[in-house]
Amino acid sequence: MSQVALAGGDLEGFSVDQPAASVRLLIPSPGSPDLVIPTWNGNEFLLADGTRPAIRTFTPRRVDSERGELELEIVLHDGGVVSDWVRGAAVGDPAAISGPGRGYGIDHAAPAFLVAGDESAIPAISQLLESLPGQTPVTVFIEVAHPDARLTLPHHPLAAVEWCDLIPGAPPGDALFSAIRNAGIEPEARLWVAGEAAAMHRIRSHLFEERGVPRSQAAVRGYWKRERSSVG
Repeated sequence: MSQVALAGGDLEGFSVDQPAASVRLLIPSPGSPDLVIPTWNGNEFLLADGTRPAIRTFTPRRVDSERGELELEIVLHDGGVVSDWVRGAAVGDPAAISGPGRGYGIDHAAPAFLVAGDESAIPAISQLLESLPGQTPVTVFIEVAHPDARLTLPHHPLAAVEWCDLIPGAPPGDALFSAIRNAGIEPEARLWVAGEAAAMHRIRSHLFEERGVPRSQAAVRGYWKRERSSVG
């Protein structure tokens, strides 16, 4: 996990009102030092030559609207466009931000929360732990592929955190699915889960179809796709 700080006059007044919200990060195309703003064609963003720009979605970890600063926590992996950019980035390199996207509306009357995700969801989980009511129990499952991904999380007085180790060779989300499948879930609990898209589809089916969790009580979000560049 790497921390990236963005700053500039255009970020003054930029705010994020809900936890687990998202922003889009635009960086220069690989091999180019210049940042080119793409055009929306009604379906997708494209550059003038018809190629897709390097845009990824992340959870803003910290926003200082007065100083015009925004921090991202980005999971680094081999072959990722943003990962390569982060490794070579220097102070003053150009980037652009759009957003914020939807966050998570907290039901303060809920009797319990279950919050779960893989490494890409750790920034959002951290925000949720800072925002969820301190008097409400929170069960947290986080899947990690490497032991060093076990980061220090914000303190919540009633949070029970379980780190779920992904077995080498297992598909992303496998350990997370097992943890959720075996978890006791209160009838009125609220759930927030995020991670690899195919794993989230599997978890949605389990929660909604097998366990009968009302869709209004659960937010399950695909953050990235296996074999493709990640978002989070």
